[in-house]
Parts: sequence; C-alpha cells; structure tokens
Amino acid sequence: MSSNADIYHEMIIDYSRNPINYGEIENPDVTFHDSNPLCGDSIDIDMKIDENKVSDIKFHGKGCAICMACSSVLTEITKGKSIDEVRNIEKNDVLGELGLENLQAVRIKCALLSLKVLKSALYSYLGKHMKDSKDVDKLKEEAANLY
Repeated sequence: MSSNADIYHEMIIDYSRNPINYGEIENPDVTFHDSNPLCGDSIDIDMKIDENKVSDIKFHGKGCAICMACSSVLTEITKGKSIDEVRNIEKNDVLGELGLENLQAVRIKCALLSLKVLKSALYSYLGKHMKDSKDVDKLKEEAANLY
C-alpha cells in the first residue's frame, strides 16, 4: 500500500472506532433514518437548525467501518453550514476526505448512506417549512435527482 492509502486506511479505522458526532440530539428539529439491508448498515441523523444553519448534528446506528467513517466525516462537514451549503454537499466531498473516490461499487452504498439520510432529513425539514408550492416542487425534483 502507498503511504496515502495507509493514512486513509488508518483514518477509516479510527473514525469507525471513535466516531465524531455520534449520539442523539434531544428535541432535534429534524431526524431521519435509513438503512442498507444488503449489508446491515442503519443510520439515523438528528439536526438542530438555527437561523438557517445546522447548529448541531449527530448520527447514531450501526454500520461497517466505511459507513461509520463517512457518517463522522459528513457530520463534521455539515456542522455550522447554511442550509444552502448543505444542499450542495456532494458525494465526492465525503469520499474525498477519506480517499474513497475510487471505491468499489459494492461499497459505495455503505459510504453514501449517511449522505442519503442527511439529504432526506434536510428535504423533510425544508418541505415542512416552505410556503410556496413551486419551491416544494423544485425541492422534490432536486431530491429525485440525487441518486
């Protein structure tokens, strides 16, 4: 393995053993759950949103090392960001932090489960707070084009 691969491998193991932002938020503004039945990963994300920013975010559940590491990294990326910034987080933002850009197709669902849960949580939150039906329709279209 190259030294970069070693570093990323160690980061994945460390994040999976010592996840960042792991836990639950009491009285979150939004919470969402999803799972990957093929491998058994199961993630919940709780968020507090204040003044259009993610003031706190936590995840809990169980998953493989890649799932847990990506969930940790994603929560670090998300915390403190505006709703618009979170809407623009893409898969390579998460995968790139852990050197997983060329991840095998069989493991990509593990790596991106938390991003799917985050986006679903955000769309759920926005859908409840939007007043204009055209904005809700745009949001539905954006959500449908995620994956």
